[in-house]
Amino acid sequence: MGVLTWARTRSPWLLHFNAGACNACDIEVLAALTPRFDLERFGAILKGSPRHADVLVVTGSVTRQVKDRLVRIYEQMPEPKFVVAVGSCACAGGDFQRCYTVYEGVDKIVHVDA
Repeated sequence: MGVLTWARTRSPWLLHFNAGACNACDIEVLAALTPRFDLERFGAILKGSPRHADVLVVTGSVTRQVKDRLVRIYEQMPEPKFVVAVGSCACAGGDFQRCYTVYEGVDKIVHVDA
C-alpha cells in the first residue's frame, strides 16, 4: 500500500523530527499545520510521541550524533509507518553533504517513502 492510498483511507498523524535544520524547512512544515491551510480538516494531526504517529516528517541534515535518535524514533512507530524527507538537507545532505559528520540523506539511515 502506497502513502497516498493509505492517507486517503486514514487520518495520518504526523511526528516532526528536526535533525539539525536551519529552520527554513521547519517553517514550511509548521505553516502547513496552521489554520490558514488547516490540515486537520483532512485528519492530519501533529503528535508529540512516536508511538502515536503514522508519518515521520524529517527536516535537516542527519549527523552522526542524531542518527541513533532517529533510528530509535523510527523503531518506536507502529506499523504501517511512513517517512517523508522535507528539504534538500534531509534528501541529500544539503550544503553539508561533503562533511564527514553528515549522512547524505535520511534514506541512508531509514527507509524513506516520499
